[in-house]
Amino acid sequence: MIFTLDESLRQRLSDNLEGFEIQPLAGDGLRSAAVALVVTSDPEGVPAILLTLRPVRMGRHSNQYALPGGKVDPGETATQAAFRELSEELGIDLPPSALLGQLDDYPTRSGFRITPFVLWAGAGVTITPEPTEVAEVHYIPFAELDSDAIPLFAPGETEDRPVLYSNFPALGTQMYSPTASIIYQFREAALHGRRTRVSHFDQPRFAWR
Repeated sequence: MIFTLDESLRQRLSDNLEGFEIQPLAGDGLRSAAVALVVTSDPEGVPAILLTLRPVRMGRHSNQYALPGGKVDPGETATQAAFRELSEELGIDLPPSALLGQLDDYPTRSGFRITPFVLWAGAGVTITPEPTEVAEVHYIPFAELDSDAIPLFAPGETEDRPVLYSNFPALGTQMYSPTASIIYQFREAALHGRRTRVSHFDQPRFAWR
């Protein structure tokens, strides 16, 4: 399928997410976090989402691929945290109208409940990475998101919880859950309107810390 970053795509994503019944997670001792799936275009004008690589010296989840995001601060909502973290990490300030929808909460082995939000940034967005939080910024084209080559699976700690991962050419390497699971659900729910669940997929041990 050929994707174009236009109003038709924005409406498609918005409509599909509006019809997607999210499955929130109960507290269960998990700390709240939020991430942003930012819809924009790469330097060639191809529709894509933004992905970051965390610095090697970062305390938690160092040198791992991640969506812009982080902990929900006291007194703020998960939605507010997603917008704030996007501004702090990549220097992208978006209005509330940029919010297209929400995906399922995802529980991590490191003790967080991640709430993903889909944000429309449009074309030509200026990115100013914060070096203490972002080592690299990557664009994952929609064509790669929609590839039959994803998702991929590896054995998990139990047979009923395999590890979901992806192999995007734009990265040149494998990317694992939790990020891979959240991006996969974005593909399924936002692009295709499917009620695909991902919270049961596990993460590799290196992502537990």
